[in-house]
Amino acid sequence: MAVSPAEDVIRFGVFELDLKAGQLTRYGTKLRLPQQPLQLLAVLLERPGQIFTRDELRSRLWSSDVFVDFDHGLNKSIQKLRDVLGDSAASPRYIETIPRVGYRFIAPVSNGHRALPPKAEPDPPSQLPDRGAEEPAAVVTGGHQARWWIATAAVAVCAAIGVYVSSRHPAVITYTQLTDFTDAASDPALSPDGHILAFIRGDSYFMSADAIYVKMLPNGEARLISSDGRLKYGLAFSPDGSQIAYTVIEGTSFATYAVSVFGGDPHLLLNNAAGLTWLDPEHWLFSRIRSGLHLGIVTSGVAGDHLRELYYPPHERAMAHDSYASPDRRSALVAEMDGQGEFVACKLIALEGDFQARPVGPSGACTSAGWSPDGGWMYFIAMVEGQRHLWRQHFPYGQPQQLTFGPTEEHGLAVERDGRSIITSIGVRESAIWIHDASGERSLSSEGEIVAGLTPPVFAADEKTLYYLLRHHTAGAEPELWRMSTDSGESTAVFPGVSMSAFDISADGKQVVYSAAAPGQKSQLWIAPIDRSSPARQISDAVGSWPHFGPRGEIVFQRAEGNTNYLERMNQDGLSRAKAFPYPIIETQGISPGRKWLMAVVAYPDSNSVVPMAMAIPLDGGKPRHICKSYCIPVWSSRGDFLFVPVEPSSQTNPGRSLAIPIGPGETLPELPAEGIEPFAQPSAVPGSQSVSRAELVPGKDLSHFAYVKTTSQRNLYRVSVP
Repeated sequence: MAVSPAEDVIRFGVFELDLKAGQLTRYGTKLRLPQQPLQLLAVLLERPGQIFTRDELRSRLWSSDVFVDFDHGLNKSIQKLRDVLGDSAASPRYIETIPRVGYRFIAPVSNGHRALPPKAEPDPPSQLPDRGAEEPAAVVTGGHQARWWIATAAVAVCAAIGVYVSSRHPAVITYTQLTDFTDAASDPALSPDGHILAFIRGDSYFMSADAIYVKMLPNGEARLISSDGRLKYGLAFSPDGSQIAYTVIEGTSFATYAVSVFGGDPHLLLNNAAGLTWLDPEHWLFSRIRSGLHLGIVTSGVAGDHLRELYYPPHERAMAHDSYASPDRRSALVAEMDGQGEFVACKLIALEGDFQARPVGPSGACTSAGWSPDGGWMYFIAMVEGQRHLWRQHFPYGQPQQLTFGPTEEHGLAVERDGRSIITSIGVRESAIWIHDASGERSLSSEGEIVAGLTPPVFAADEKTLYYLLRHHTAGAEPELWRMSTDSGESTAVFPGVSMSAFDISADGKQVVYSAAAPGQKSQLWIAPIDRSSPARQISDAVGSWPHFGPRGEIVFQRAEGNTNYLERMNQDGLSRAKAFPYPIIETQGISPGRKWLMAVVAYPDSNSVVPMAMAIPLDGGKPRHICKSYCIPVWSSRGDFLFVPVEPSSQTNPGRSLAIPIGPGETLPELPAEGIEPFAQPSAVPGSQSVSRAELVPGKDLSHFAYVKTTSQRNLYRVSVP
């Protein structure tokens, strides 16, 4: 519906809305915004400071003769407006929510065009290209189709302009776009001479099965050099710039492969090696498994001699995945996971000399790091308050400073030789739940990014409701438990404002057990009725994670004992606590619908060897069963008659593949290969199994009925100037 205020141009803050042109700008830079949120903004600006009720907005913007889920549509439009304005529902500067009533615009408003900013203002990242007809339109509730996620991505990148250093003297940061993909590019690495940029044509904050590309800087065409379909990370150039090394999962360990910058077949460089870089032409710095999955930092000669351990995190499940040597080769920054498999703050370790490892950078999940050429600055990509951004810190004892802000996020970094700029991947991710059944596939939208990993969505017993963890894109947002009707697409927060790291729904669908941790504290276990008929209750003083309901309603969970994880069980009142399994475990995964089997990665004594494998642990006693020979996350169908084992990872161009293995009465597992199912296995590996063309799925009542999370990324590589 068109609006007709007295003026065509309305100004507020650094923004300007041209009603006649239907265009929102920031300092004269056009921002992409879908029609519905744009019209909503225009309506709110008609009466600044006054409340528009939800019913009034419905009558103004949603035609009465067209059926839509109005509440869902309005909430989404408000969220899109807040994303592009950099606003927050918790601390609003522009749009205030009046609970159960409506909204009002609270910022000062004036009319007329704003002058452009002085030239000292930072240049924005180029607007992301419109995908046009290249991608299918997402389906939103009520049958309306729109490429809303494309617009969101473009808006979010444009909203990243005007970034300032968090210090006394704000400094200008500028952006230069280096790639122009309609999907994603990430994990940048620079050749020693700074002329070649390598990257992965995909988007994963850690590991990706996508292809490796190179590009001559500044304006060369991107060129494919390897389509290795294994999960990989950690691109690094050899000292002469002729090869690119990268890490893959191979069997029960990591291995480093290398490929020529001109392309060709990759070749094995070093077994049991991850995050490998060269200290010099004769020496490597890399991560090595000591036992289980305990990954630490070592050095060695390229001939395999002079192996020297530098740093291993204390916990036996902790993994130091990447290390970044300082220019003088005396120190290194380390990105690592803790004993629960979560990335934590980066560490500073010694390559020479003797000092204890200590945290550096911001207090958040640090996934990559780097150094200025003179060694005076340390740079980090870290997630703080729910958003992943670029930070820096003076070496060795400065205070962390945030460099980038806004709804877009950064991933990976490479410092250029002049030290005045950093190459990183900038963009946004949107998640949607897709339903596959006998009638085909359909999309159900979400309100942010769905957090999967070790806690994927699950079907309720009615097989028409999905439970999942969702994190909004606003600063400070933590994952919350949501549920969605697969019939209507309607979604609601189960416990609004309650953050969770993992959850499990009871077999009768009436209770949820979950783990949660306040910043800087250990994870606690809670239990609550789904219908909120009574408040959530902390289970005694239990400290643990990844909880599940056991076969008799007891709580089975992972708990650290010293530097080792164990599987424990206890009653819902916190009493009768005991180990559920005598051997240490590395991580807990899912549980079978009948609560007979708990899936976990275990270093289990077998044939005089100790190797970590995905295993099914019988909760009523008995010997565990090997499921996968390599790392995997198996999932059960909602009725427990199939076990789905991913055997081929997904990428941007390939949904991957799983084996659907039939399960006998009473959740009896069939005969499986003695050491578990091999990666890329065919159905013949397990008699009676079938291939399903999806690696990560939420199985339903039969093989044709499942859900999956489709994460759409719009992300490109940028050169970001640093002050």
